[in-house]
Amino acid sequence: MNVLDVLDVAAAGCLLAGAGLALSAGVGLIRFRTLLDRMHVATKPQVLSVLLVLLAMWLHRPTWATAGPLLIAGVAQIITVSVAAYVVARADYRRDEPE
Repeated sequence: MNVLDVLDVAAAGCLLAGAGLALSAGVGLIRFRTLLDRMHVATKPQVLSVLLVLLAMWLHRPTWATAGPLLIAGVAQIITVSVAAYVVARADYRRDEPE
């Protein structure tokens, strides 16, 4: 078995796992009722699914030219999703707080 065949199989596995996690996040958004539950299911599996898809893209073309932009996109996902989740949670907490 060729090295490229192994990388393609690994890329396909990462894509399937990422798609499965994205699907589970979508189902969780429909099933959960409270904002904090929905926020959790929208951030945790979704970030991992995006990272798996980015990894699959790199495994498909494993060069330094593709690694840089994919790494930047992955780091941006990790940072922005955690900050957005914090802002949403803080807004919900402040909304329920008696004045």
